[in-house]
Amino acid sequence: MSEVGRRKSEVSPRSESPVKSVGLKSVANLRDRTFEFAVRCIRAAEALPDSRSGSVVSSQLIRCSASVGANYRAARRARSSAEFVAKLGICEEECDEVIYWLQLSKALGLIKPAKLSALEKEADEILSIIVASIKSSRSKKK
Repeated sequence: MSEVGRRKSEVSPRSESPVKSVGLKSVANLRDRTFEFAVRCIRAAEALPDSRSGSVVSSQLIRCSASVGANYRAARRARSSAEFVAKLGICEEECDEVIYWLQLSKALGLIKPAKLSALEKEADEILSIIVASIKSSRSKKK
């Protein structure tokens, strides 16, 4: 069983979460997607050249990609709707930062465009889901 598969069976989202309308399957799906996304970004960062620019981009890419998943998990454990939206806001910022570092990597020729394309697409999709969740949560508060 994969590491993610094992975690999926061990960790279940709290039912008292502020976003009750989201199905458990989609919650687990985004949790797993952000985790796998971080793994893929970290692997890409590890493949960057051992240069000054490669080192800077690598460490920033690792930090912000891991932060997306970590903050999404924190959002799922939020004690209030305001806390949930705040944590998702951090996810949004970190995911946008991942996109920035990927684009910079492309501009500097540090990562092959084919490898970047898939990571950029996944980052865009995750960012879209997070932004939609923030908008949905804010509209429910009104």
